[in-house]
Amino acid sequence: MIKKLTEENRLQLMEFVCKKPAENLFIIGDVEAFGFNNEFQTLWGQFNEEGELVAVLLRYESNYIPYAQGPYDIEGFAQIINSDPNMRELSGLKEVVEKLEPLIPKKKRSDNSFYYAKCQRLLESKTQEELSRVEKLTLNELEENVELLKGVPEFKTSNITVESKKRMIENNTGRTYFIRVDGEMATTASTTAENSASAMIIAVATKEEFKRQGLATVCMINLCKDLLAEGKELCLFYDNPEAGKIYKRLGFEDIGFWNMYRYI
Repeated sequence: MIKKLTEENRLQLMEFVCKKPAENLFIIGDVEAFGFNNEFQTLWGQFNEEGELVAVLLRYESNYIPYAQGPYDIEGFAQIINSDPNMRELSGLKEVVEKLEPLIPKKKRSDNSFYYAKCQRLLESKTQEELSRVEKLTLNELEENVELLKGVPEFKTSNITVESKKRMIENNTGRTYFIRVDGEMATTASTTAENSASAMIIAVATKEEFKRQGLATVCMINLCKDLLAEGKELCLFYDNPEAGKIYKRLGFEDIGFWNMYRYI
């Protein structure tokens, strides 16, 4: 049986998704931030005959994310998604969404699959002297940080803005660390979708003239160290196996693939 979830289902839902906090980063974060009574967000749950929650479907604006630990009512979830004329994106763990995607008749604009990795403990460390170079971004440094990112080729077309980074800092859903070299912001690493159980690492970037000095590694280690100390599981997407080698050296492990389908 599938039914719309309400505040009364919060405890059961959070117990279910928090068994896999990195895998359910977006569901946990959106429930904690926005709850169940918002026009832009809806949650449905599938229950078995014993009343146990076995699958969840999140709608955030026009985006849908399903999650299940085993078989689930694919047709039922597809019916909900297909009834929304504003639906524009379906994403989630590959083994969950690849069964659902064939039942969505809309024309796709893009179809991407990313490595999905998580970290529960660091495998590499740095001296306190090295880590002391890392600073935490403040509101006064937002423009400088965005300028750094826009100057790195892979982030030129990203949707990162001063406004979006300001909102994450003010809402405590993200943070940014950086290192300066001779007063110039040289490397940076950030989080997004932070919640009580997990956080996603994003926007790891270094200016061209400061690459191959290990600065990004130091920045990442400090960021990860602080998040792990808060009891959070860390996760990230990557599509470059060479980048994956760096993340694995730090302690990240592949947990699968995250598929993302965008529709016209």
